Amino acid sequence: MSVKNNTEIKNARLIEIFSAIQGEGLNVGTRQIFIRFALCDLRCHFCDSAHTWSVPTSCRVEQTPGLRDFEIHPNPVSLPVLLKWVQRQNAPLIHDSISLTGGEPLLHASFLVEFLPQVRSATGLPIYLETGGHRPEQLDMILPYLDSVGMDLKLPSVSGESRWQEHANFLQLCKKAQLEVFVKIIVSQNTDPTELKHSGELVAEVSPDIPIFLQPVTPLESSVALSTQMPMLAPEPAQVLKWQSLMKKFVNQVRVVPQTHKMLNQL
Repeated sequence: MSVKNNTEIKNARLIEIFSAIQGEGLNVGTRQIFIRFALCDLRCHFCDSAHTWSVPTSCRVEQTPGLRDFEIHPNPVSLPVLLKWVQRQNAPLIHDSISLTGGEPLLHASFLVEFLPQVRSATGLPIYLETGGHRPEQLDMILPYLDSVGMDLKLPSVSGESRWQEHANFLQLCKKAQLEVFVKIIVSQNTDPTELKHSGELVAEVSPDIPIFLQPVTPLESSVALSTQMPMLAPEPAQVLKWQSLMKKFVNQVRVVPQTHKMLNQL
């Protein structure tokens, strides 16, 4: 193994660590320790976290859970240091789980193989992965250390990404490992209903018991959104109701949930 690979395993490239209320998906409303990793290999049109696409020279770490009293530290971060920061966040009886988010956390799979067993042992908290759902090989590396997975399913008409086969393989791995898993689909006024139908069929083929969350897009005014030449407008209520009915033909649970953390100012 090269020196470079050793360095990648022993160090993480981070954006931030903080404590907040989870605003999306199956864990909405629960309190989590968020570890936000840098880097993403997708370029979704609706992305509101373009600052995670590359590695900053520094990351920020909350000193007191929930108070946003951030310290600034250089990147990358060693495994023992990250473990210490997470343990500092883990005040008794506050948190329900640890969220691995990004960016795309699975780009750090080699690091996570070493880190996750230690952080689970040190905190006693379940591990929740938030992911684009397009890296099944990296998921397979860390499956034994996960408790739940929230997988984004990318609709080409909304995200600009097309990852159907990767999504199918990803869900199959989660199902085989008997992990708690749900699917989140961002919808906008541009959503193609035929893609939603395909999504429902894809999930149902793995298991109709996997919940699907339809999440209306948060309109963006950033240069990222403007550069796509596609207006990111939230869908009309009638569209959402129609799409929910469509998806319920395939799976047992279809919920419509916006980004509640933005409403609560839990950013």
